Amino acid sequence: MPAELHPLHWDAESLWEQLEPLLPGVSVEVVARTESTNTRLLERARQSSGQRDAPITRPGQLEDDAGATPRSPYGRRQGDTQPCLLVAEHQTRGRGRLGRDWQASPGLSLTFSLSLPLAPREWSGLSLAVGVALADALDAPGAQPARVGLKWPNDLWLVDGPGRGRKLGGILIETVAVGGSRMCVVGVGLNVLPQPTEGLANGFACLAELDPGASAPKALALLAQPLARALLRFGHEGFAPFAQAYARRDLLQGQRITTTLANVPEGLAEGVDEHGALRVRTSTGEHRLVSGEVSVRLQGADPC
Repeated sequence: MPAELHPLHWDAESLWEQLEPLLPGVSVEVVARTESTNTRLLERARQSSGQRDAPITRPGQLEDDAGATPRSPYGRRQGDTQPCLLVAEHQTRGRGRLGRDWQASPGLSLTFSLSLPLAPREWSGLSLAVGVALADALDAPGAQPARVGLKWPNDLWLVDGPGRGRKLGGILIETVAVGGSRMCVVGVGLNVLPQPTEGLANGFACLAELDPGASAPKALALLAQPLARALLRFGHEGFAPFAQAYARRDLLQGQRITTTLANVPEGLAEGVDEHGALRVRTSTGEHRLVSGEVSVRLQGADPC
Protein backbone atom coordinates (compact mmCIF):
# COMPACT_ATOMS: atom_id res chain seq x y z
CA MET A 1 0.00 0.00 0.00
CA PRO A 2 1.45 3.47 -0.85
CA ALA A 3 2.69 5.39 2.19
CA GLU A 4 0.06 8.08 1.76
CA LEU A 5 -2.73 5.49 2.09
CA HIS A 6 -1.54 3.90 5.33
CA PRO A 7 -4.07 4.32 8.14
CA LEU A 8 -3.01 7.08 10.52
CA HIS A 9 -2.84 6.36 14.24
CA TRP A 10 -3.00 9.62 16.17
CA ASP A 11 -2.99 8.30 19.77
CA ALA A 12 -5.29 11.09 20.90
CA GLU A 13 -5.17 9.85 24.48
CA SER A 14 -1.40 10.43 24.69
CA LEU A 15 -1.84 13.89 23.18
CA TRP A 16 -4.48 14.66 25.78
CA GLU A 17 -2.19 13.45 28.58
CA GLN A 18 0.53 15.81 27.32
CA LEU A 19 -1.76 18.82 27.12
CA GLU A 20 -4.11 18.44 30.10
CA PRO A 21 -1.56 19.58 32.74
CA LEU A 22 -0.89 22.73 30.69
CA LEU A 23 -4.43 23.38 29.44
CA PRO A 24 -6.92 22.01 31.99
CA GLY A 25 -10.15 20.95 30.34
CA VAL A 26 -8.57 20.57 26.90
CA SER A 27 -10.20 18.24 24.39
CA VAL A 28 -8.40 16.47 21.54
CA GLU A 29 -10.42 15.78 18.42
CA VAL A 30 -9.39 14.09 15.19
CA VAL A 31 -11.67 14.28 12.15
CA ALA A 32 -11.24 12.57 8.82
CA ARG A 33 -12.26 15.61 6.80
CA THR A 34 -13.20 19.26 7.29
CA GLU A 35 -12.98 22.45 5.26
CA SER A 36 -10.68 24.26 7.71
CA THR A 37 -9.76 23.45 11.30
CA ASN A 38 -9.49 27.17 12.09
CA THR A 39 -12.93 27.89 10.63
CA ARG A 40 -14.48 24.98 12.53
CA LEU A 41 -13.13 26.16 15.90
CA LEU A 42 -13.96 29.81 15.23
CA GLU A 43 -17.55 28.96 14.31
CA ARG A 44 -17.85 26.81 17.42
CA ALA A 45 -16.61 29.75 19.53
CA ARG A 46 -19.03 32.14 17.84
CA GLN A 47 -21.98 29.86 18.51
CA SER A 48 -21.06 29.48 22.17
CA SER A 49 -20.66 33.24 22.50
CA GLY A 50 -24.21 33.95 21.39
CA GLN A 51 -22.76 36.25 18.70
CA ARG A 52 -22.65 34.26 15.48
CA ASP A 53 -21.46 37.35 13.59
CA ALA A 54 -18.70 38.24 16.08
CA PRO A 55 -15.75 39.70 14.13
CA ILE A 56 -12.64 37.58 13.60
CA THR A 57 -9.31 39.37 13.94
CA ARG A 58 -5.75 38.54 12.97
CA PRO A 59 -2.29 39.75 14.02
CA GLY A 60 -1.94 43.36 12.92
CA GLN A 61 -5.62 43.95 13.62
CA LEU A 62 -5.89 42.52 17.12
CA GLU A 63 -5.10 45.72 19.00
CA ASP A 64 -8.01 47.48 17.33
CA ASP A 65 -10.66 45.80 19.44
CA ALA A 66 -8.78 43.54 21.85
CA GLY A 67 -9.56 45.88 24.71
CA ALA A 68 -13.27 45.92 24.05
CA THR A 69 -15.50 44.19 26.58
CA PRO A 70 -17.65 41.69 24.72
CA ARG A 71 -21.18 41.03 25.86
CA SER A 72 -21.66 37.90 27.90
CA PRO A 73 -24.86 36.08 26.90
CA TYR A 74 -27.16 34.53 29.47
CA GLY A 75 -26.48 30.91 30.27
CA ARG A 76 -22.71 31.08 29.71
CA ARG A 77 -20.91 27.89 30.67
CA GLN A 78 -17.28 27.65 31.67
CA GLY A 79 -16.74 24.88 29.13
CA ASP A 80 -17.46 27.25 26.26
CA THR A 81 -13.92 28.63 26.45
CA GLN A 82 -12.10 25.41 27.22
CA PRO A 83 -9.16 24.67 24.91
CA CYS A 84 -9.39 22.30 21.98
CA LEU A 85 -6.83 20.64 19.71
CA LEU A 86 -8.56 19.81 16.42
CA VAL A 87 -6.75 17.70 13.81
CA ALA A 88 -8.00 17.04 10.28
CA GLU A 89 -6.60 14.18 8.24
CA HIS A 90 -7.89 16.01 5.15
CA GLN A 91 -8.49 19.75 5.15
CA THR A 92 -10.38 20.62 1.97
CA ARG A 93 -10.42 24.41 2.13
CA GLY A 94 -7.46 25.35 4.28
CA ARG A 95 -6.76 29.04 4.61
CA GLY A 96 -3.47 30.86 4.75
CA ARG A 97 -2.58 34.44 5.48
CA LEU A 98 -4.05 37.24 3.30
CA GLY A 99 -6.83 34.93 2.15
CA ARG A 100 -4.56 32.49 0.34
CA ASP A 101 -5.48 28.83 0.04
CA TRP A 102 -3.37 26.25 1.87
CA GLN A 103 -3.09 23.04 -0.14
CA ALA A 104 -2.99 19.85 1.93
CA SER A 105 -3.17 16.20 0.93
CA PRO A 106 -4.52 13.37 3.11
CA GLY A 107 -1.67 11.56 4.85
CA LEU A 108 0.94 13.76 3.21
CA SER A 109 0.29 16.90 5.27
CA LEU A 110 -0.40 17.80 8.90
CA THR A 111 -3.20 20.30 9.49
CA PHE A 112 -4.42 21.19 12.96
CA SER A 113 -5.60 24.08 15.10
CA LEU A 114 -5.31 24.77 18.82
CA SER A 115 -7.84 27.09 20.45
CA LEU A 116 -7.56 28.56 23.94
CA PRO A 117 -8.45 31.76 25.78
CA LEU A 118 -5.51 34.15 25.70
CA ALA A 119 -5.03 37.64 27.12
CA PRO A 120 -1.50 38.93 26.45
CA ARG A 121 -0.65 42.55 27.15
CA GLU A 122 -0.08 42.94 23.43
CA TRP A 123 -0.55 40.54 20.54
CA SER A 124 2.42 41.71 18.46
CA GLY A 125 4.88 38.94 17.67
CA LEU A 126 2.56 36.02 18.43
CA SER A 127 3.01 34.34 15.03
CA LEU A 128 6.80 34.66 15.45
CA ALA A 129 6.69 33.04 18.89
CA VAL A 130 4.59 30.20 17.50
CA GLY A 131 7.07 29.78 14.65
CA VAL A 132 9.96 29.53 17.11
CA ALA A 133 8.18 26.85 19.13
CA LEU A 134 7.40 24.76 16.05
CA ALA A 135 10.87 25.16 14.51
CA ASP A 136 12.65 24.27 17.76
CA ALA A 137 10.49 21.16 18.12
CA LEU A 138 11.34 20.00 14.59
CA ASP A 139 14.98 21.09 14.49
CA ALA A 140 17.04 21.05 17.68
CA PRO A 141 17.74 24.63 18.86
CA GLY A 142 21.48 23.94 19.06
CA ALA A 143 21.76 22.39 15.59
CA GLN A 144 24.34 24.06 13.35
CA PRO A 145 23.40 25.26 10.91
CA ALA A 146 19.68 25.63 11.54
CA ARG A 147 17.72 23.59 8.99
CA VAL A 148 14.32 25.14 9.73
CA GLY A 149 14.15 28.89 9.11
CA LEU A 150 11.40 31.38 9.83
CA LYS A 151 10.21 33.77 7.16
CA TRP A 152 8.49 36.77 8.70
CA PRO A 153 5.76 36.80 9.77
CA ASN A 154 4.30 33.29 9.66
CA ASP A 155 6.11 30.76 7.47
CA LEU A 156 8.47 27.87 8.20
CA TRP A 157 11.04 27.14 5.50
CA LEU A 158 13.62 24.43 5.01
CA VAL A 159 16.89 26.35 4.68
CA ASP A 160 19.07 25.62 1.65
CA GLY A 161 21.55 28.45 2.29
CA PRO A 162 21.65 32.11 3.40
CA GLY A 163 18.40 33.68 2.30
CA ARG A 164 17.46 30.56 0.35
CA GLY A 165 14.98 27.82 1.09
CA ARG A 166 11.66 26.21 0.37
CA LYS A 167 8.34 26.49 2.18
CA LEU A 168 7.75 23.80 4.78
CA GLY A 169 4.64 25.13 6.49
CA GLY A 170 2.58 28.09 7.59
CA ILE A 171 0.75 29.54 10.57
CA LEU A 172 -2.62 31.30 10.67
CA ILE A 173 -3.69 33.00 13.92
CA GLU A 174 -7.21 34.34 14.41
CA THR A 175 -9.21 35.43 17.45
CA VAL A 176 -12.84 35.94 18.37
CA ALA A 177 -14.57 37.24 21.52
CA VAL A 178 -16.37 34.67 23.68
CA GLY A 179 -18.05 35.98 26.81
CA GLY A 180 -15.45 37.97 28.73
CA SER A 181 -12.54 36.21 27.01
CA ARG A 182 -10.86 36.28 23.63
CA MET A 183 -10.40 32.88 22.08
CA CYS A 184 -7.17 32.52 20.12
CA VAL A 185 -7.12 29.92 17.35
CA VAL A 186 -3.68 28.93 16.05
CA GLY A 187 -3.78 27.00 12.80
CA VAL A 188 -0.74 25.08 11.54
CA GLY A 189 -0.16 23.43 8.18
CA LEU A 190 2.99 21.40 7.47
CA ASN A 191 4.15 19.37 4.50
CA VAL A 192 5.08 15.93 5.82
CA LEU A 193 5.75 13.69 2.81
CA PRO A 194 6.57 14.41 -0.85
CA GLN A 195 3.58 15.40 -2.97
CA PRO A 196 2.85 17.11 -6.30
CA THR A 197 4.35 20.60 -6.35
CA GLU A 198 2.99 22.19 -9.53
CA GLY A 199 2.25 25.87 -9.15
CA LEU A 200 3.98 26.37 -5.79
CA ALA A 201 5.71 29.77 -5.96
CA ASN A 202 7.97 29.20 -2.94
CA GLY A 203 9.24 25.75 -3.74
CA PHE A 204 8.30 22.69 -1.72
CA ALA A 205 9.89 21.17 1.36
CA CYS A 206 8.63 18.42 3.63
CA LEU A 207 9.47 16.94 7.02
CA ALA A 208 10.67 13.72 5.40
CA GLU A 209 13.78 15.67 4.33
CA LEU A 210 14.59 16.11 8.02
CA ASP A 211 13.33 12.73 9.19
CA PRO A 212 12.83 9.89 6.67
CA GLY A 213 10.40 8.28 9.12
CA ALA A 214 8.19 11.37 9.33
CA SER A 215 4.43 11.02 9.54
CA ALA A 216 1.63 13.43 10.39
CA PRO A 217 0.85 11.80 13.79
CA LYS A 218 4.55 11.69 14.69
CA ALA A 219 4.93 15.39 13.85
CA LEU A 220 1.87 16.34 15.89
CA ALA A 221 3.23 14.43 18.90
CA LEU A 222 6.40 16.54 18.65
CA LEU A 223 4.60 19.86 18.23
CA ALA A 224 1.49 19.89 20.42
CA GLN A 225 3.08 20.38 23.84
CA PRO A 226 5.76 22.91 22.75
CA LEU A 227 3.06 24.94 21.01
CA ALA A 228 0.87 25.00 24.12
CA ARG A 229 3.83 26.00 26.30
CA ALA A 230 4.78 28.80 23.91
CA LEU A 231 1.25 30.20 23.84
CA LEU A 232 1.03 30.22 27.62
CA ARG A 233 4.45 31.86 27.93
CA PHE A 234 3.54 34.48 25.32
CA GLY A 235 0.36 35.21 27.27
CA HIS A 236 2.45 36.07 30.34
CA GLU A 237 5.66 37.50 28.86
CA GLY A 238 4.95 38.55 25.27
CA PHE A 239 7.49 38.19 22.46
CA ALA A 240 10.64 39.08 24.43
CA PRO A 241 11.56 35.51 25.54
CA PHE A 242 11.38 34.33 21.92
CA ALA A 243 13.37 37.15 20.29
CA GLN A 244 16.83 35.55 20.45
CA ALA A 245 15.62 32.19 19.15
CA TYR A 246 13.77 33.93 16.34
CA ALA A 247 16.90 35.85 15.32
CA ARG A 248 18.81 32.58 14.98
CA ARG A 249 16.26 31.26 12.48
CA ASP A 250 15.42 34.55 10.73
CA LEU A 251 15.50 33.74 7.01
CA LEU A 252 15.26 37.40 5.97
CA GLN A 253 18.03 38.77 8.21
CA GLY A 254 20.57 40.65 6.08
CA GLN A 255 18.69 39.94 2.83
CA ARG A 256 17.33 42.31 0.21
CA ILE A 257 13.54 42.13 0.18
CA THR A 258 10.56 43.65 -1.58
CA THR A 259 7.22 44.42 0.06
CA THR A 260 3.68 45.29 -0.97
CA LEU A 261 3.83 48.63 0.89
CA ALA A 262 3.95 51.62 -1.44
CA ASN A 263 6.33 53.54 0.85
CA VAL A 264 8.66 50.55 1.37
CA PRO A 265 8.85 48.81 -2.02
CA GLU A 266 12.26 47.31 -1.24
CA GLY A 267 15.04 47.41 1.31
CA LEU A 268 17.42 45.46 3.52
CA ALA A 269 15.88 43.30 6.25
CA GLU A 270 17.60 43.95 9.58
CA GLY A 271 15.76 41.56 11.87
CA VAL A 272 12.76 42.24 14.09
CA ASP A 273 12.28 44.62 16.99
CA GLU A 274 11.14 43.84 20.53
CA HIS A 275 7.52 43.71 19.36
CA GLY A 276 8.17 41.42 16.40
CA ALA A 277 7.93 44.16 13.74
CA LEU A 278 10.21 43.66 10.74
CA ARG A 279 12.97 46.28 10.51
CA VAL A 280 13.70 47.33 6.93
CA ARG A 281 16.50 49.73 5.95
CA THR A 282 15.89 51.86 2.85
CA SER A 283 17.47 54.97 1.38
CA THR A 284 15.07 57.02 3.51
CA GLY A 285 15.96 55.32 6.81
CA GLU A 286 14.58 52.48 8.90
CA HIS A 287 10.98 51.36 8.58
CA ARG A 288 9.16 48.94 10.85
CA LEU A 289 6.57 46.65 9.32
CA VAL A 290 3.80 44.96 11.28
CA SER A 291 2.19 41.86 9.83
CA GLY A 292 -1.34 43.10 9.09
CA GLU A 293 -1.90 43.13 5.35
CA VAL A 294 1.70 43.46 4.14
CA SER A 295 3.45 40.76 2.15
CA VAL A 296 7.24 40.40 1.99
CA ARG A 297 9.44 38.39 -0.34
CA LEU A 298 13.12 37.88 -0.92
CA GLN A 299 14.30 40.09 -3.76
CA GLY A 300 14.36 38.13 -6.97
CA ALA A 301 12.12 35.39 -5.61
CA ASP A 302 8.63 34.56 -6.70
CA PRO A 303 5.82 36.28 -4.74
CA CYS A 304 5.33 34.74 -1.30
